[in-house]
Amino acid sequence: MEHRIFTTSVASVYPLYVKKLERKGRTKAELDEVIEWLTGFDDEELDQHLAAETTFEGFFDQAHLNPKVSAITGTVCGIRVEEVEDPLMQKIRYLDKLVDELAKGKAMEKVLRA
Repeated sequence: MEHRIFTTSVASVYPLYVKKLERKGRTKAELDEVIEWLTGFDDEELDQHLAAETTFEGFFDQAHLNPKVSAITGTVCGIRVEEVEDPLMQKIRYLDKLVDELAKGKAMEKVLRA
């Protein structure tokens, strides 16, 4: 069964991430830094994906995940990200987890597993 989020555009969820983080005193630039760390995209590539309304499936198909991605552990919506079986869903959960950590005030170097 394919999840609806797979065919949802990243651009439609991105403003929700920005809003969540800005409510917590974080910035769009910090969100972009986290997304770029996770995916390997630079500012221009991220902007192109947002403008093209790339789906999460297409977005992560083109991404080169950070080698430290396995250090992202914990729960999102009660689900342990390291135990998610579907590879695409796991990547989406990694992103959600990083956004949650930023929103909770974690230092950027900890969020980026430095």
